[in-house]
Amino acid sequence: MNERQPARRPGGRSARVGADVHQAVTDLISERGYGNFTVGEVAARAGVADSSIYRRWGSLESLLTDVALTRLNAKSPMPDTGSLDGDLRTYAAQVAREITGPDGLAVLRLAVALSNSGQRGLQAGDDLRAERTRQLQSMLDRASERGEDAPDALGVLDHILAPMYIRVLFGMGPLTPEYVDGLVDRLL
Repeated sequence: MNERQPARRPGGRSARVGADVHQAVTDLISERGYGNFTVGEVAARAGVADSSIYRRWGSLESLLTDVALTRLNAKSPMPDTGSLDGDLRTYAAQVAREITGPDGLAVLRLAVALSNSGQRGLQAGDDLRAERTRQLQSMLDRASERGEDAPDALGVLDHILAPMYIRVLFGMGPLTPEYVDGLVDRLL
């Protein structure tokens, strides 16, 4: 006899809980900074039990790592405009909008804090850089296949992303479209 498996609902309760917990972490980092809240406070803010967080993430550090990786990797899809110039300008503008948006600074601060929080934090930083590099490399490979002279992924990180991150982290002025386009111009 064929046993029926219950249907999994993408975007169901589990996804909502995950999103609520991630938002609670981001809000608490914005309000209090890294290391200044507990799993209990995250749970209360998200409207879930502490045990739900421990069951899913195991520890506060694992949760924070998941938030940083998810928030930074889920955004900034790689554009495909048909030219490296267009792709880099579109990508840089997307990143600028994200890191200056409501949760941008909190997520950047979380990523920096995690990189200084022991082996798991270092691994999270490595994972984030590897994913960003993989994403960028796919865009750069497309440009090379079209016959364009593409920089390497580290060049994009060094000349486009890093200056924007530094400006946001240290409150050094807005990321205007002119500034962001200037970063692309200098790299190309």
